[in-house]
Amino acid sequence: MPRASAADAAETARRILDVATAHFAEHGYAAASVDEIARAAGVTRGAAYHHYSSKPLLFAAVAAAQQQSVAEAIVTATRGSAPDTALRDGSHAFLDAITRGAASRVLLVDGPAVLGWQEWRQLDAEGPERELRAGLREAGASPALLDPLTAALSGAMNELALWLAAHPDDADARTRAHTALDGLLDAVAPRG
Repeated sequence: MPRASAADAAETARRILDVATAHFAEHGYAAASVDEIARAAGVTRGAAYHHYSSKPLLFAAVAAAQQQSVAEAIVTATRGSAPDTALRDGSHAFLDAITRGAASRVLLVDGPAVLGWQEWRQLDAEGPERELRAGLREAGASPALLDPLTAALSGAMNELALWLAAHPDDADARTRAHTALDGLLDAVAPRG
């Protein structure tokens, strides 16, 4: 039997990751089953473990992809933005991206517990937090305050995202969350 090409292997890994993302988002980490993920992806359990050695490593790959997706939403929202509006545009994009789809459950609910606080923070630092730091720098934040402002605003936005995730179908809650975010941003980088 011929071995799968590198392209076939990459496609299989991507398919497993896509199915796992939906599965973890719907069922949560604790109730997720690698057997069910493999079956839904049309592969054997052994193939799933070949690509992602364990359930925790599969979840870590899903979380990393979700963090990257949130970071990409920020970059897309700020592309072409003037420096004085990029922080605001990116922050609102973050709030929407992390509270819609799989990101909410994977990153806000299960992520810190499954990955551990340090690994979860590292994923955030390599994605959305990196974009937040750049936005604060471009908005004119003092270099001496860049680290604490990034930490404070990141924490506040994560808490706001958790609050919004608890109200998934409430359009008024989304509006109020964005209004609250504007209040935070006005305190950090007042509109010119």
